Amino acid sequence: MLNACAEDPFPKPKGFLNLEYEEEKYTKLSLDRPYVFSVSENAVIKDEPKQWLKIEYPKLKASLDITYRKVDQNLRELLVESEKLVFKHTVKAEQISSSDYANEERKVYGTLYEIAGNAASQIQLHITDSTDNFIKGALFFNIKPNYDSVIPAVVHIKKDVLHMIETFEWKN
Repeated sequence: MLNACAEDPFPKPKGFLNLEYEEEKYTKLSLDRPYVFSVSENAVIKDEPKQWLKIEYPKLKASLDITYRKVDQNLRELLVESEKLVFKHTVKAEQISSSDYANEERKVYGTLYEIAGNAASQIQLHITDSTDNFIKGALFFNIKPNYDSVIPAVVHIKKDVLHMIETFEWKN
């Protein structure tokens, strides 16, 4: 009869990703827009029509899509539309949390939404001056959403998004 090894089997420990990201350096957005903010030098800025932007993170296979709308006595409508786009993800989301931001001096008011779960977008935001300008941003990955896999990249990009909000200014 053959005998197996004498040692008792032990379960293997869980493996963790060890992702390292470059230290962020920021530069002012150089495109002519009604707004300006600091953006990561590791990102690629794509000029889009209608004053829109695509901030791409090629190494992370992600992009932050920024849309711009002029406010024409329709701020409430723009805010409701923005929230609808966030809460469209409730089917796949485990949790949606929001953080408000206000800078009276620069007339920058906004909300950052974090969406936990296998939703198509894990970060969404809107920023307005409450009278003339409105932008909406959404983070997308060029892969099938798997929250456990993308969360390290989401945490990394969230730092850039927070820096963007903190340095955001309207030009007019």
